[in-house]
Parts: sequence; structure tokens; C-alpha cells
Amino acid sequence: MTSVTTGTSDTEMSKPKKVLFYRHSVAVRITHWLNVLCLSFLLMSGLQIFNAHPHLYWGQYGADALPDPSFISIGAFRDGDTIKGVTRIGALAINTTGVLGASKEDGELSPRAFPSWITIPSYQDLATGRRWHFFFAWFFVINGLVYLLYGSIAGHFRRDLVPTRDQLTPTHLAHEISEHARLRFPKGEEARHYNSLQKLAYVGVIFILLPLMVLTGLTMSPGFNSIFPWLLDVFGGRQSARTIHFIAASLLVAFVIVHIAMVLVSGVWNNLRSMITGYYVLKIGQEKEMPK
Repeated sequence: MTSVTTGTSDTEMSKPKKVLFYRHSVAVRITHWLNVLCLSFLLMSGLQIFNAHPHLYWGQYGADALPDPSFISIGAFRDGDTIKGVTRIGALAINTTGVLGASKEDGELSPRAFPSWITIPSYQDLATGRRWHFFFAWFFVINGLVYLLYGSIAGHFRRDLVPTRDQLTPTHLAHEISEHARLRFPKGEEARHYNSLQKLAYVGVIFILLPLMVLTGLTMSPGFNSIFPWLLDVFGGRQSARTIHFIAASLLVAFVIVHIAMVLVSGVWNNLRSMITGYYVLKIGQEKEMPK
């Protein structure tokens, strides 16, 4: 990595020195922002598809209520002159009116699993939602393959993402969890590299969560079932694959929320600059401290 030290006067020697270092390569930055684009459209179009049948099953058949009743569902029911949204997880029923099951359209509550503002298109149209979803799904797969090829050839995975043995010790992991819980983040030289929690999160998303979403997505396609019928056996049927796909997407959304929160509390501009220009500012001589 190259670094450039900004100029400082003799009177500033006691202050932490600001050092620029090249944190993210062009390939990492481009594939990152393309992933942001793809996953945004995949999420919103996927919720449009889910709205067409807002129930999740486990098994081969699913829609047949008796052999495979849904264990997660988002629906609505009429209560006097109004409707109420309800989300069911097993025997648990939660009133989610206004958010899930029933949300406002043109000022009035309307039965709809996910609200119109978060789906593409905003109105109920399964065919259009599927077209958006499939287009960005292939775009996402191609972008992912480019990233995997680059990461393997350039040594990005081995150098930046694979945790060291010392980072995986229970003592070290417990320390980092404690530091993150207190919103204390690495400063100075320690910030040159991802910490163990970041590495584990990125490895889990890149090599487990995203491939799982791709494979379960392919399993739901009758065309791919004819080419790779073993996928149905691996995931326990098309309905089980749909459920796993939904859960994996939910976990990805949770990861993104935490990721954005960490960016906000650890330095918005510094993190954004590193993912736009590649350069990240270190303050050498600065110990870990509570973010301001």
C-alpha cells in the first residue's frame, strides 16, 4: 500500500499526523457500488414478487394448506369498517397495521404485504416485478463473478479478508465485541486493516449468504430445475428454497443496516472517500477513543 503524509509544522508535532493510504482498489470500489445498485433493485422487486403470495412454507408443495401450512405469513383482515395487518410466525400473530399486511395507498389502508413505497413497481404488478428482478439478478451474478475473480487473482481475499489465527481466539473476539459495543473503533495503524468482526462478517456475506441467495433463486426456476434437478433435493423443494431465499435476504438487509450504522459512527466522510477515491485518512499517534 502507498501512503502520503500531509505536511505539519514543528508546533503541530504533538498532534496526530494525518496519513493517506490506499485502502480500496478500483475493482473493489466499482463492484461495491454495482452491488449497491443491484441489491437495491433486487430487494424492492423481490418484495413485489413476495406480495403476490405473502406466505412462506417448508416442503415440496407449500401452497397445499394441509400437507404444508405456512409458518410465516403477512396478511390483512377486516375489522369493522377498517382493515388490520397481521404478521404470523408460527402460532404468534403480531398486529403490523400501517407497516406490513395493511398500509396506506392514496390516504386509505389497503391490504398489501409490503407497502408500495418499498416495492418496484409501486403498484401491484407481478410480471413487471419479475422482469426487474431477473435483470438485476444476472447483473449481480456477473458483477459477483468479476469480484471473485479479482479477489482470487490479486490476493484480496487472502490479504484483506481472511482472519488470522490470533484474530479468531475467544479472548480477541470478546475484546473486539466489547469495543464495538462501546462504539470504540481502531485508530492509527490498527485502522489499516479490517478487524476480525469485519472480516468474519464480510466472509460470511460474500461466501455464504450471497451464494445461498443465488442458488435458492435458481432452485425456484423451473427452467433450471430441468438442468440441475439436484438443487431441489439440496434445498428440500422449491417452497423451502423460497423460504431460505427470503430469510437470506432478510439477513442481508440486517447486515446492510449494521454496516451503514458503523459507517455513520466511525466517520462518514472518511469511509465514503475511501470507497469513492480509494484513499483513507489515518491519524497516526491517535489511540482508540470514543467517536465524537
